[in-house]
Amino acid sequence: MNQPPQSNAAGHRPGEQPYSLPGLSPDTTQDAVVVVPGIMGSELYDTATNTVLWGLAHPGWLGRAWTTRQGLAPLHLTEEEKAGRTGRVKARRLLRTPAWSPFLRGIEPYHELLTTVGRCVAHPDAILPFAYDWRLPVATHAKQLATAAREHLEAWRRHPAHTAARKHRVDEREGRLVFIAHSMGGLLTQAALALGPDSGLAADTRGVMTLGTPFHGAVMAASILNTGQGAPLPLPHGKLKALASTMPGVHDLLPRFPCLDEGLTVRRLTPTDVADLGGDKDLAVQSQAFYDVLRRHTLPRHRAVVGVSQRTLQSLTLRDGVVVGSEHSFREHTDGELMRDDHGIPRRFPVGGDGTVHRESAAPTRTVIPFALQHGALASGEAAMEAVTSFLQEDEHLGPDQAASGLGLAVPDFVSPNAPWEIQVTGTDDPSGIICTVESAEGDFTKPARLYADDEDALTARIQVPETGLYRVTVEAGGPAPLTQLVLAGSGEEQD
Repeated sequence: MNQPPQSNAAGHRPGEQPYSLPGLSPDTTQDAVVVVPGIMGSELYDTATNTVLWGLAHPGWLGRAWTTRQGLAPLHLTEEEKAGRTGRVKARRLLRTPAWSPFLRGIEPYHELLTTVGRCVAHPDAILPFAYDWRLPVATHAKQLATAAREHLEAWRRHPAHTAARKHRVDEREGRLVFIAHSMGGLLTQAALALGPDSGLAADTRGVMTLGTPFHGAVMAASILNTGQGAPLPLPHGKLKALASTMPGVHDLLPRFPCLDEGLTVRRLTPTDVADLGGDKDLAVQSQAFYDVLRRHTLPRHRAVVGVSQRTLQSLTLRDGVVVGSEHSFREHTDGELMRDDHGIPRRFPVGGDGTVHRESAAPTRTVIPFALQHGALASGEAAMEAVTSFLQEDEHLGPDQAASGLGLAVPDFVSPNAPWEIQVTGTDDPSGIICTVESAEGDFTKPARLYADDEDALTARIQVPETGLYRVTVEAGGPAPLTQLVLAGSGEEQD
């Protein structure tokens, strides 16, 4: 009986030419890479109306989304979706154009991250960008991510480029999975590996790198749900509250650490607290139960990239339903008791963060790579991309010098055209060697911002922009990673 030709140890059949790729080197990984974006980081598409709901590239889309009456209406969860009957909205791909949201601020596209990963892998087919409907609970997508990752790994192991890449590696091992996850994507990855249907997926994972993931939640989520409870705020903030109050995804980001300051005590938020500040009690209960299970599971071979030196909400007070955020946190001893001073007052620790997630929430262990970057830039900044490259190439890496020696950048959430607003650079009172510019995201406006020393250890600039649109503030100080933050300019007056 004729036998089919057998493959040799290198994976080739007799007489078959080995598969080769130009540019392969000992640094080219043979692993399969899954890139998981953060909240609002996936383009969403309405299959019923055949329209893009989030992620349009044309100028002016963001302004209309946040300042017109029906701009965000299609993103609200329907009663069917709340009941678990999803499918109307599809996540088609990772965000390809800058976006913006109150409190969450600038959401940079994932082009730089995907390009960086592409330089490290043996073939584009080794990369799986996993887009998902970020409005829904993290638990909803865990099974989908686990299934997609398994299928991706098996397909990659059959790929001829995988065989070629193995020959260039010292150990010639079979490819495994590497997850690169930004923000909420890290929580989704943790859930997929710990609670997904594939019990062997964690063992087939070489490592996970998270970029600004709020493992213990973020006070910013409480502020989002509370917007409008107190003093009037610009229109986009109220529109976000109306959207977020029905979104399980936002409730999954609520702080799960001691953050509610009640004077002599500090405690965790309860579902009743969440309802009092403007959220949904049932969604809070479901989220709390989910994370009570998830927190018992650690990520395999985890490397956390965290933002530092940026002004970040870390605790809050709740008075008559109004949230007041503070830029300091509280800590507990190993026995769970609150750390106090000699007078019994809870000790306050201004640990900073990335402007959205405070440092201790993004660092579930003490092994971290710190960068002085804003939340969105952790998935696009040059220094962070160097860390991603090193992780994929399996080198030990502690990270390059922090951006601009630990400078921080603070800008308003929302500004009006032709009205002055302030940029603040913290961490120094010396403007020499620091360059600050404001440019349109579309590239048709660029203006320098002159920094001057103020009363604190900071620099301030006053500037205005000529029209509505998305603008990027950049601060360069000779370091490897400039600071950047997106700002939306709009009229603030609702239109029909």
